[in-house]
Amino acid sequence: MSRSLTDAPSFMDDGERSKPGSMSLTLPLEIQLWIIVSLLVLIGLIMVYSASSTVGLKNLADSVDMEASTSHYLARQLICIGLGLVILATVSRFPYKRFERLAPVLLGFAVVSLTLVLFLGVEKNNARRWFQFSVFLMQPAEYAKVCWVVFLSVWVIRKQDKIKRMSIGFWPPMIWCGVLGGLLLLEPDFGTTFMIGFCTFVTLLLGGVPFRHLFALAPLAAAGFYKFVYLVPYRWERVTAFRNPWTDPLDSGYQLIQAWIAVGSGGFWGIGLGASQQKLFYLPEAFTDFILAVVAEELGFAGITAITVLFMLFFLTGLRVSRSAPDQLGVLLAAGLTMLISLQALLNMGVVLGLMPTKGLPLPFISYGGSAFTANCVAVGILMNIARHADKRVV
Repeated sequence: MSRSLTDAPSFMDDGERSKPGSMSLTLPLEIQLWIIVSLLVLIGLIMVYSASSTVGLKNLADSVDMEASTSHYLARQLICIGLGLVILATVSRFPYKRFERLAPVLLGFAVVSLTLVLFLGVEKNNARRWFQFSVFLMQPAEYAKVCWVVFLSVWVIRKQDKIKRMSIGFWPPMIWCGVLGGLLLLEPDFGTTFMIGFCTFVTLLLGGVPFRHLFALAPLAAAGFYKFVYLVPYRWERVTAFRNPWTDPLDSGYQLIQAWIAVGSGGFWGIGLGASQQKLFYLPEAFTDFILAVVAEELGFAGITAITVLFMLFFLTGLRVSRSAPDQLGVLLAAGLTMLISLQALLNMGVVLGLMPTKGLPLPFISYGGSAFTANCVAVGILMNIARHADKRVV
C-alpha cells in the first residue's frame, strides 16, 4: 500500500536535506512568504484605491470633501492591513504545535459564530453573512475556513492509527464538515461551502483516508448539487449565465459581460492606472470580488500575469513549507492552508475570466475587505511559523 503524506514529514530524504550548500543561495521560506504576500498586498492597496475612488465620491461627496471621499475605502483598507499585519506577526511567533490543544475551541468558535450570524447578522444582497461593528462588517465564514483546516489537521494526526477505519477516521470529520456546510448554506454562502468541502477532501486524502471512502461521497455530492444548485433558481441562472451570458445580458449575465469588457479593453499593457471605464458604475463589485477585471483593464495582460505568478509562487512556496515541515501536523497544516488561499485565488480568477460560474469570493490580499484579509493573515502567520521550524531543520 502506498504511503500517505503523513507517513513522513517531508518528500525529501535526509541525504537531500543535509547536502552541503544546498540552501546557501535560497532565501528562508519564511522570508519568501513575506515577500510574496507583501507584493500582493501592495498591488491590492493600489488597485483598491483606483477601483473604489468613484464609489467613494458618489456615496460620500455630500458629507466630506472630495479628497477624503475618493480615499475613503483606501483609508479603511489601510486600517485592515495594519490590523492584519499585527495578527500575522503575532501568529507567526505562536508555536503551531499549540493548536493541538486549541483545535476544539477553534471548531466551537466556527460553529457558534456561523450560528449567531444567522440570527444577529445584517442582511446584504439577500444574504445574512456579517456582524456589524460600528462602520465595519465582520464575516465569520472567513475565519471559520481557517479554524476548520486547523481542526481537521489536528483530527487526522490524533486519529492517525485509526484513520483508515471509516467509523473513526472518515465519518466524524465529515459530519462536522456537514454541520459547517449546512450553516453556510443557510446564509447562503455556496462558495465558502465548496471551499471547505474541497479542503476537507484534500486533507483527508493526504492524511491517509482511503480514496474509496472519499469516492463514496460522490452520490451525496451529486444530491447536494441537485438540491442546492439546480433547484435554487438564482444559482442555476449563474451556471447557465456562465455558459452563455448573452442569453440574459441585463440580469444574470450582466456582471460577467461587464468583466469581459474590462478584460478585453486592457489589451497587453492596459489603458493606464486609474483610467478604468468599467469602474464608473458599469461593473458591480469593482473593488471587491471583481477587482481583477479592473486590474486587467488598467494594467492589462501584464498586470494579470504578475498577480498570477505571485499566487503560483505562493502555492509552490507553501508546498515547500509542507514538504520541509518537521512533523506530521506541520505537513497537513501547511498543505491545507496553502490550498485554502490558493484555491480561493484560482476560483476568483476563474469567475472573473468567465471560466466558471460566478461565486462571491474575494481575491486574497487584493480585494477590499477586512475579514478576508485578516483571516488570510492568520493562515499566513501559521505558515510562516511552520516555515521557521522547517528552515531551522534544513539548515
